Amino acid sequence: MTRAAGFATDRAVDRATRIAGGSIAVGLLVVGLKGLAWWLTRSAALYSDALESMVNVAAAAMAFAALWWAAQPADANHLYGHGKAEFFAAIVEGGLIVAAAVLILERAWAGWWHPVPLALLPSRAMSAGIAANLLATALNGFWAWLLKGAGRRWRSPALVADARHLLTDVIASLGVVAGVAVAWQSGIPALDPILAALVAGYILLSGFVLMRDSVGGLMDAAPSPEVVERIRRVVSEHAEGALEAHDLRSRRAGQVAFLEFHLVVPGAMSVATAHAICDRIEAALRADFAGLVITIHVEPEAKAKHQGVLVL
Repeated sequence: MTRAAGFATDRAVDRATRIAGGSIAVGLLVVGLKGLAWWLTRSAALYSDALESMVNVAAAAMAFAALWWAAQPADANHLYGHGKAEFFAAIVEGGLIVAAAVLILERAWAGWWHPVPLALLPSRAMSAGIAANLLATALNGFWAWLLKGAGRRWRSPALVADARHLLTDVIASLGVVAGVAVAWQSGIPALDPILAALVAGYILLSGFVLMRDSVGGLMDAAPSPEVVERIRRVVSEHAEGALEAHDLRSRRAGQVAFLEFHLVVPGAMSVATAHAICDRIEAALRADFAGLVITIHVEPEAKAKHQGVLVL
């Protein structure tokens, strides 16, 4: 007998989609501020920062589209839903980050051979440019903090990826501003392209890490040992009347996680009693793991493997 719990429907998907739409608006404002900073200073490092923010806007649009698609209900061609669209979006976002890093390196190389003498620029323009960049960085930092919390709360890989991208942008921006200020005050123009190249290297690394993590989701990577242990403990504590649970398997598709296992019960147990045990296990699991789709295959005691989860 196989017992499957249906898809969890909650408002997390709608809220995640709305916040992803807000990321586009915030990103456009940040691009405007950082573009102004570069126009005022002509700094290669500030140019790299503005270009990274343009990638953020494209990534936010990608996350919005992925969340919308992931929210579509299961259909005849996608019986398990569309949740993995979020992992595809995260991989594309990682690719955009890598592309931005390459463009920044190209700019830094040009700046190395033809550096902009920042010390000769008007102090008012430099001060205004740095202030505009700092304002944009503060806005990005606040939005990254908001996205990170929402992504974890609503189990959204796309929002978590977007938050990680923005956090790398914040860290890079702070380094850029500090470096530009030093280059401006010291009168050493070579510091500007060197800083831009360092920022590019940091961005390149973050892009590869993001793609690696997203590929794990597409390949149905197993959850962490800590999560597996929590699942085993919940099953063990709430399966009274059963004998054991074995062959536990779990995978994630966006904001939905799938769990399946075999539950061994006494051979003489009625279907109604076994059904009640499944209900109790499912309720406990969903209380601990929101958005969980559970499939339980009930077996008689002759199928016991004497391994896996032994019922307390």
